[in-house]
Amino acid sequence: MEAASGRGSVFMERKTAKALSLCYFLDTNRKTVNLQDKTVLELGAGTGLVSIVASLLGASVTATDLPELLGNLRANVMRNTRGRCRYTPQVEELTWSYDLEYSHPTSTHHYDYVLATDVVYHHNYLDELLATMKHFCQPGTTVIWANKYRLDDDLTFMENFKKAFHAILVAEDGDIKIFMGSHRETDV
Repeated sequence: MEAASGRGSVFMERKTAKALSLCYFLDTNRKTVNLQDKTVLELGAGTGLVSIVASLLGASVTATDLPELLGNLRANVMRNTRGRCRYTPQVEELTWSYDLEYSHPTSTHHYDYVLATDVVYHHNYLDELLATMKHFCQPGTTVIWANKYRLDDDLTFMENFKKAFHAILVAEDGDIKIFMGSHRETDV
């Protein structure tokens, strides 16, 4: 991946390992997770690696993150997908929240897949993250996320995720675990 110059950080390097694991999973499990012509939302896209790979695999992708990260995210996504994808990826601001119906109404924002990589590190916003996942994971939507467990908060979040969604562990890459979940009204 060709990265835009700008903020480099140890955080992004650590997050990239999880993103690589999720990208590898998506690429090698195309029969299980067929992204071709599917709508995909990535939460906390960071550098955009997962969104780039999902776009290259044929998905119509919306990459989201906090406003201060959108410039680098947009540059990375556009630089690595321009002229190579069926659908031009979109980059949008999204702050996790309990009340997304006004800014992202469920009547107009439906996704086949919601992807996330190492988003549980924001331990102050885990309740908002779960509320955001619930908002976007309507019946027929599958959430796939990769995470490395570091703290008890990670395990607590996973337990809350399992209460909200049908969830299964679909892959492990060392200490990185990849989960797939669906709305409680549908099956994984």
